[in-house]
Amino acid sequence: MPDATERALEAALAAGSCHMGQLAVRSEGNGFALRHRDDDAREDLRMYHGAIEAAGIARFDDEGNYRPLKTAPDLCHGWQLRVDSISELRAVLDHFYPGRLAVLQAHQAGRLQTTPLRETLDRQSGMYRVAARISDEQISAVVSRVCRSDGGCLRKILWRRDASGVPAAGGRGAKAPPTLKNVAATSELPSTGLAPEKFEAGNETLPLLCQEACAVLIGECRNAVKKQGDAPVSAGD
Repeated sequence: MPDATERALEAALAAGSCHMGQLAVRSEGNGFALRHRDDDAREDLRMYHGAIEAAGIARFDDEGNYRPLKTAPDLCHGWQLRVDSISELRAVLDHFYPGRLAVLQAHQAGRLQTTPLRETLDRQSGMYRVAARISDEQISAVVSRVCRSDGGCLRKILWRRDASGVPAAGGRGAKAPPTLKNVAATSELPSTGLAPEKFEAGNETLPLLCQEACAVLIGECRNAVKKQGDAPVSAGD
């Protein structure tokens, strides 16, 4: 019997299709078909089947480069993946966007804990310990660059810069992509169940949520501090 997440996926697909990140998911017969949302009108796609092949598709971009961040907007094109059940669809979505369904469900149930960026940086050790020395201005610049939806990451940031609740990007609108619509504010997310949010007429979108800074952002914070430390000191400093 389907669990709560699988039942919610079925509800999201009640109209026959939904979106998640760069994925377009469509009901087909007794199963489901997935493809890159840019490829929705193409008929020359290479066919794949099942969760194992989904992992391979999610691993590389169009140029064959490894994708270290699965929520980056660089998913490869030219494929269609067939799955035979709602449980297999759930497993496939976890290959494309690891853990995002669980995070979304926890948020909607009121159980999701977010972690301010400075708290995440303060608990780093070893070579990443220096990242905690990053300035507020550097944080704003790094988050605006690394987390922007049109080249960095498709997740909607729920965490703040620090315990004061200040936005990490200083209100620069880092999550305003040209083609993929993210959730505008935490309060706009559905409050119960795993119901999708409607952003465009006829389209259901399951948002990708970010509850704490990822390793990519932590690494870039470290790089910003190191770069500042390596900068030459002027005569007036």
